[in-house]
Amino acid sequence: MLAAPDKTRFEQLVLPHVDAAVNLARWLLRNPDDAEDVAQEAVLRAYRFFGGFRGGDVRAWLLQIVRNSCYTWLERRMPVELVTEFNEELHLVPSPSPETIALQARDRAKLRDALEALPVRAREVIVLRELEGCSYKEISEIAGIPMGTVMSTLSRAREKLAQILGGSGAKEASSEL
Repeated sequence: MLAAPDKTRFEQLVLPHVDAAVNLARWLLRNPDDAEDVAQEAVLRAYRFFGGFRGGDVRAWLLQIVRNSCYTWLERRMPVELVTEFNEELHLVPSPSPETIALQARDRAKLRDALEALPVRAREVIVLRELEGCSYKEISEIAGIPMGTVMSTLSRAREKLAQILGGSGAKEASSEL
């Protein structure tokens, strides 16, 4: 149990980022109910270990806990998805017609589907960068990967989104992110 000053500090520093935690969990797990549960467990874990937090970016710290909790959950339930590397042939999406491309760029549901078609690690980097506004450095800290890997993963994920959305819709799609 945290002492009263630490409890107040936790509430002030961590709780404002709970929505971002749930959002990241929702994108990684693809299930709102599971995301709520995992995010709640992650916040409780952050509360338990808050006494050991020595400053820095509390948002990145919390999102790292959420990320790790999500991957632990995924490993227990879907170990194959985490070890399957991105393969163009496995993840091939047929080219839509020009009319469909225009509709996809404007339709948030299509963008969500395109994001969900990405492998979990690529989706994680896109969500952290585009939806949560994390810097490359923050993503590197949260995901525990080098900054160069963050940049290359983000680049490949954006290219794949552009392919899925049909190229010209990708610029509009990223503005919707």
